Amino acid sequence: MESLLVVDDEPTVRELLSATLRFAGFTVTSAATGAAAVDAARREPPDLVLLDVMLPDMDGFDVVRRLRDGGARVPVLFLTARDAPADKVQGLTLGGDDYVTKPFDLEELIARIRAILRRTGGSAVDTIVVGDLSLDPAGRRVTYTGRPVRLSPTEFRLLHFLMRNAGTVVGKAEILDRVWHYDFGGDASIVDTYISYLRRKLDARLVRTVHGVGYVLERPRP
Repeated sequence: MESLLVVDDEPTVRELLSATLRFAGFTVTSAATGAAAVDAARREPPDLVLLDVMLPDMDGFDVVRRLRDGGARVPVLFLTARDAPADKVQGLTLGGDDYVTKPFDLEELIARIRAILRRTGGSAVDTIVVGDLSLDPAGRRVTYTGRPVRLSPTEFRLLHFLMRNAGTVVGKAEILDRVWHYDFGGDASIVDTYISYLRRKLDARLVRTVHGVGYVLERPRP
């Protein structure tokens, strides 16, 4: 399941896009400012960024410059009401993969997203390895001590997040934000439940509980 980062300062547009793209089968996170988008893309690189050009703190072109200066090669699809040819040329010259003007047709947008993902190989990140644990975001594969491990989509997203933050304690609220994206409106104990699923499928010692704080995926000791 490909991951998308939706960046738009208009809450209605951001929420509509996020809901539509999740319904289309994507994993979606969102940001309302350029700074938040840069931070989110660096912390957990998505497979593609849908980026509004007109943001409150910096324009989308500056966001792409910061991502590229930091070495991120994540595909970018610009979304904007600015339809001047000069703006399109600037966006594509900076490394944007497509440029869609508002208002846009949602079905066409989804088709453009899938075309970019096919063209770029679908994933912007390499295989993550922590000790005997390996996770391939592009192939959606996990192995532990050389054997394949079958995970549900939610288990995969949770493990992906924990591995990207290996050695760092993460709280339940942050896990809910990054893995469930606040789509789950029930008890936060859902995190405990899925941690227990991972422990059973991998190794109970891999994920340590830090009481009163959260969880940490242990890095192997040298």
